[in-house]
Amino acid sequence: MATDLKFAKSHEWLRPEAGGLVTVGISSYAVEALTDLVFMQLPAVGKKVKAGESIGEIESVKAVSDIYAPVSGEVVEVNTALPGHLETLGKDPYGDGWIVRIRPDNPQEADQLLNQAAYDALVAGQSH
Repeated sequence: MATDLKFAKSHEWLRPEAGGLVTVGISSYAVEALTDLVFMQLPAVGKKVKAGESIGEIESVKAVSDIYAPVSGEVVEVNTALPGHLETLGKDPYGDGWIVRIRPDNPQEADQLLNQAAYDALVAGQSH
């Protein structure tokens, strides 16, 4: 897995991209916890988002979960193929299962997020 990923405690991941953009998705842990995904609502391109605010929803047969923005900024791209192919989230959550790309207002905001080791420790603590 890429080591350049940062994680929010709410299970979103963020990966810096060329040109100052960041790609956002949800972790494999979150996908496994949700199971049986049935619906996904994504934000519109151009939407201004704030870190910690809901930018969409993902629904499983068990529950509806918000997807939160890990950083503040503008949504510049949305993975429009994803809602019709939710299985991609389970197969490739850190690749083809990306959700949105955001142009951050403040790139340093990502420094507040967890690195892989800290996220793994968080998840390990939640699974007991």
